[in-house]
Amino acid sequence: MRFDYDVIVIGAGHAGCEAAHAAAVMGASTLLITLDMNKIAQMSCNPAIGGIAKGQIVREIDALGGMTGIVTDKTAIQFRMLNSSKGPAMWSPRAQSDRMKFSAMWRTILENTDNLSLWQDDVTALIVDDKVEGVRTKAGIEFHSKTVVITAGTFLNGLMHIGRVQIKGGRISEPASIGLTEQLKSLGIRTDRMKTGTPVRIDGRSINWSKTSVQELEEDNHKFSYLPEIKRELKQRACHIVYTNERTHEILRQGLPDSPLYNGQIQSIGPRYCPSIETKIVTFVDKSEHQLFIEPEGEDTQEFYLNGFSSSLPFNIQLEALLTIPAFENISIYRPGYAIEYDFFDPTQLSHSLESKIVPGLFLAGQVNGTTGYEEAAGQGLIAGVNAALKSRSEKPFTLNRDEAYIGVLIDDLVTKGVDEPYRMFTSRAEYRILLRQDDADMRLTERSHGIGLADEERYNLMLSKKDQRDRFISFARSTSVRPEEINPYFERVGESLLKQTMKLFDLILRPKLNIMMLAGQLSYLNDYINNNIEVERRNEIIEAAEILIKYGGYIERERALADKMKRLENVRLAGMIDYNSVKSLSTEARQKLVKINPETVGQASRIPGISPSDISILLVLLGR
Repeated sequence: MRFDYDVIVIGAGHAGCEAAHAAAVMGASTLLITLDMNKIAQMSCNPAIGGIAKGQIVREIDALGGMTGIVTDKTAIQFRMLNSSKGPAMWSPRAQSDRMKFSAMWRTILENTDNLSLWQDDVTALIVDDKVEGVRTKAGIEFHSKTVVITAGTFLNGLMHIGRVQIKGGRISEPASIGLTEQLKSLGIRTDRMKTGTPVRIDGRSINWSKTSVQELEEDNHKFSYLPEIKRELKQRACHIVYTNERTHEILRQGLPDSPLYNGQIQSIGPRYCPSIETKIVTFVDKSEHQLFIEPEGEDTQEFYLNGFSSSLPFNIQLEALLTIPAFENISIYRPGYAIEYDFFDPTQLSHSLESKIVPGLFLAGQVNGTTGYEEAAGQGLIAGVNAALKSRSEKPFTLNRDEAYIGVLIDDLVTKGVDEPYRMFTSRAEYRILLRQDDADMRLTERSHGIGLADEERYNLMLSKKDQRDRFISFARSTSVRPEEINPYFERVGESLLKQTMKLFDLILRPKLNIMMLAGQLSYLNDYINNNIEVERRNEIIEAAEILIKYGGYIERERALADKMKRLENVRLAGMIDYNSVKSLSTEARQKLVKINPETVGQASRIPGISPSDISILLVLLGR
């Protein structure tokens, strides 16, 4: 048993698991401390990974060498590619996972990761002497380390609400963690409270399935992991849809006086984009129904998650309201929905490495930074774990820019703008989303991750091989000519404009209604090239990557040029260069915000709300630029 480590990670949720795994893989001796080893990577809310912009984050985690994508693929019971009817910048993978198998697989991974130890306990204090030096637990044990990563989720002073009933805890039936917030406040770290919630869990045996509509399964070849050996192995299960009605809303309104959200019991701010059912009926008073998704919690379980029915209303109101929905007329509930309030810390006091600017060696990731979602937490956790490992050996931090990754957008938003509600990632937050597609996260990130020792040699070589096969196909398409007589009979049958003269294959693929595999069915030499030059196991992935570059190459090049132009400001260092309070030509708001956030570069300063272009010009003049 050892008591000295390079990295200690507090909390084994999605952020903590990625942080501990990344640090250990990079060679840092790592200790992961969790309240309950049977709840590792618990899916506290819905049993799903990915979604709009979130799916891109998971693909980035995989490209970097993280494990969330692999665990999701191997425990998926449904997979969908959202926004597939739109351009590839908007495609977002999403999977339903088996909740129990997801947690069990993460534990197996962690228990078999070299350099990683686990300890079940509650951390009540940090050991700090100018910098963080370890932790002290509820059991009275001290562990020492060069760095500490806090990924405590909703557990710091967690308080659950079911109507007027209040229960201290970080998750249903699990205790809250007390002590860390108070200590961090005393050290000068700003803290506040946030709120989130979760729906009832219902017994599938009590649902009248004939009164639901089925959300059909997609026969889709996509997955999260870039590793070809990772496949979806579990039985696939469909989700079902039901709707609330006027009677449902009437009962919910009757419960509002006892709702913690409306009687003053909860003061903290909840997620704007995942409102409770009581918030929906108050906000959208003119709507006579709301859609609810019945999502399976596992491959074989009868437990279902009612997506869209998040609530902190009294249990009897939740039950009465559900009974008004035809499919739920005999409903049986496993446990009610509830809201939970918890502490978070102002992320503007962090650097882009997620290290605290107040306490050297302390890193924070996940919901403690004011975010919501497994994916946002896992992305932060991976970056925090990487940087904790690098810090422990006095190496420079690893950060991602806004044009490199959604994870870069996420972290830059947090440390530059802060949060006034739980932060959730959307594609609209990324100004370079054509560059941040889900198909090419490996091309963007694997080489950088390999350079710091996280992505292994196998993953790096797979990326190089994919790039080579993709680029050679594009060269083949540019050099190969298609004669009218070879393709016009097919075009006549499908109503496509006929060729009047020989055309390059590349230009045919540019046509909106055509795709590579469609043409391969008509042109034997194209089909032969694919069969002889593109590996079978990754054929769909490589062909898709080539097709996206062919069809959208012009847009991608223009956005890359814009990103490169803006990057010049990212290279102009600002932190520690100017006494903002002495610069009277800056606006008062600009001085106040520059002092508070202390941006590292002029580029970061330009993204602070309230900083005008004229303020940036003044800074550049002062820097001699």
